[in-house]
Amino acid sequence: MAQIVVRQLEDAVLEAVKLRAMANKRSTEAEVRAILTDAVGLSAPSAAEAAGQPQSFRDFVGIAANRRTQNEIDTYVRALRDEWDR
Repeated sequence: MAQIVVRQLEDAVLEAVKLRAMANKRSTEAEVRAILTDAVGLSAPSAAEAAGQPQSFRDFVGIAANRRTQNEIDTYVRALRDEWDR
């Protein structure tokens, strides 16, 4: 993935982006990505999609079934629970 640096950004613009990011419960960087993606007319993936997490129980079952041991499944379920509780 590419990276960019934005120079000479007005302080007020950065503060507005930070406030918008807080309102959307994501980082400033993630908010800027969402803003740019929306501005060019592309759809942004949801946070769960971007993290590769299941979107439905059916997706979860498919992912869990690919784990080799019960311990791996338990660890995976705990990680998902912790992430979803945030």
